[in-house]
Amino acid sequence: MAGKPVRPVNAIDQTRRMLSLVTYLRERPGARVEDVARAFGITEDELVSDLDVLPMCGTSFRGGDLLDIDTDGERIWWHNPAALGAEAAEPLRLAADEATALLVAARAVATLPGLRESDRQALLRATAKVETAAGEAAGASSRLSVTFESEGGVFADVDRAISERRRLWIRYYSPARDEVTEREIDPIRLVSVGHTYVEAWCRRSEARRTFRLDRVAEIRILDEPSAPPEVELRDLSEGLVQPSAEDPEVVVEVGPGGRWVAEYYPHDSADELPDGGLRITLRTPDPASLRRLALRLGRDGRIVSPSELAGSARQAAREALAAYDGMEASGGAAAPGGPADGRRDGQERGL
Repeated sequence: MAGKPVRPVNAIDQTRRMLSLVTYLRERPGARVEDVARAFGITEDELVSDLDVLPMCGTSFRGGDLLDIDTDGERIWWHNPAALGAEAAEPLRLAADEATALLVAARAVATLPGLRESDRQALLRATAKVETAAGEAAGASSRLSVTFESEGGVFADVDRAISERRRLWIRYYSPARDEVTEREIDPIRLVSVGHTYVEAWCRRSEARRTFRLDRVAEIRILDEPSAPPEVELRDLSEGLVQPSAEDPEVVVEVGPGGRWVAEYYPHDSADELPDGGLRITLRTPDPASLRRLALRLGRDGRIVSPSELAGSARQAAREALAAYDGMEASGGAAAPGGPADGRRDGQERGL
C-alpha cells in the first residue's frame, strides 16, 4: 500500500486517527504493519510516521509513563501497554506553570479567526474546567495573553477548508518574481518544514503547488467544493525542495564567506576553488528564484551559468544600486563609508 494516493487529511483527522491507533494496537500485540495501515486506510509510510510520534505521548513526561511503541518494519510492538491501564492511573495534578501555559494557549487558540464555532465553544468549556481544577494556580494565566500573527488566521482557514473540503481564494506573494498574484486552490494538506506550507492543486497553473502561509496576503474560503486530482503525496522528510534530474542546471561560484550555500541548498557537486571557495552545481525547477541568492551573497558569490540568469542577476543588482543612489541623493541613505557603501561594493564586485 506504500506510495498509493490517499485522501487529504488535516491535523484534527490525524489526531483522531492516532487516538484510535493506541486502542487498536493495545488489543493487537505484534500487529503487522501492512494490516494496520490497511485498517486505517493510510499508507505504510504514514503509519510509520504516526508511530514515530506516539512514543512522545503518555500520561506524563516521565520515562515509564510514555508509550514504548516501536516497529521492525513488519510488526508493531508495544512494550508497556500497562502504562495506560487503570492500575497505573494517578489523579492529574497540574503544576502552576503547566496550568498557566495550558490556559494561555487555550484562550489564544479560541480567538483564532476561521475556527469553527462548535470547536470554539468546546474549547471554552474545556478551558473553564481546567480553570476550576487548577484553582489558585490559574490566577497567573489571567495576566498573560498571546496574539497570533496573520499566519495563525491563515492556518485556521486552510485547516477548516481541508476539513470541509472547500476551495480557497488567496492573494500570494512570490518572492522569486516579486509579485502578488490571485489564485484559487484546492488544498491537499498542511506541512511543516521549517515554515508552515499548504500543498494544494492550483487552478491558475493547473498543477500541484506549495504555498508558504506567511506569504499569503489575503485568504477566503469559497463555496465551491475542493476537488484536487488524486496525486501521490510526496515524502518531505528530506526537505521541501527536492530537485529532479530534469530541472535546469545552475552553476554558482562562492568565496569562503559563501560556503554556507552548499549546506542549505541541495546540489549535485561542490568543487573546491583555489581561494577557499566552492563551485557549486545545483538544479532547480525555478532558476529565477536564485537571483535573490545572488543579491544576498554580494561579494561572496556569483552565478556563472546559465548566462541568461547571470545577466538577470547583474541587472537586478544594478537596479538595487540605482535605487540606493536615489535614496542617497535625497538624503535618505547611510553616510558614505557606512554599511550601505559596503553592500554597494559587494554587489558591484560579486555580480
